[in-house]
Amino acid sequence: MKATTVKAFRSSTFDFPDLLTFLEKTGKKIYGEKFQIHDEDHLLIFKLLVYFFRDEEHCSKLEIDLNKGILLSGPIGCGKTSLMNLMKYQRPAKERHRMISTRKIAFQFNKDGYDVIEKYSARSFNFQADPWVPITYCFDDLGVENNIKYYGNECNVMAEILLSRYDLFITNAMQTHATTNLNSSELETLYGNRVRSRMRQMFNLMGFDSKAKDKRI
Repeated sequence: MKATTVKAFRSSTFDFPDLLTFLEKTGKKIYGEKFQIHDEDHLLIFKLLVYFFRDEEHCSKLEIDLNKGILLSGPIGCGKTSLMNLMKYQRPAKERHRMISTRKIAFQFNKDGYDVIEKYSARSFNFQADPWVPITYCFDDLGVENNIKYYGNECNVMAEILLSRYDLFITNAMQTHATTNLNSSELETLYGNRVRSRMRQMFNLMGFDSKAKDKRI
């Protein structure tokens, strides 16, 4: 997709060309001067902006459910993490999601045990607000964490967190985002059919092309 086609993406909620410029400038500040927004990613970025700006008209056209979170998939190095990190700045500070690596969560579990599952589920609220406001997390690199043993007990910690957050999604509208290198069948193999079924209900699926190049090279 050539840059001249950017004008084809129009929203009454935001100015797409201006935001592309903003995202690239912000990306350079965070990730260095080599960061750039690629033309072939414009459609995906537009979809993400439609979601994060709560553009109901385009969400309806693109079949994006604003009640659900985002599961962003794609090959290693295609830019999933950087995009989701940049997207949080499109929301007011109190509504921004928190990025956390699933590997870091696995290491936390190895150190602190089952309390970590509670941290990212039942205790994932801003308790100072009235009523309590659910905290939205983006679990980065879902699937790269390994099963961690805590005092000899093996636990698929991310599966347990996702199941717990699904229950809170139903009862408290708690949203969850995630990035992953895995496809649906690989996720089901890793987490099981029950978790995969819940994920279908929790997430809007968005993804880079399976042949997207490694932008870190």
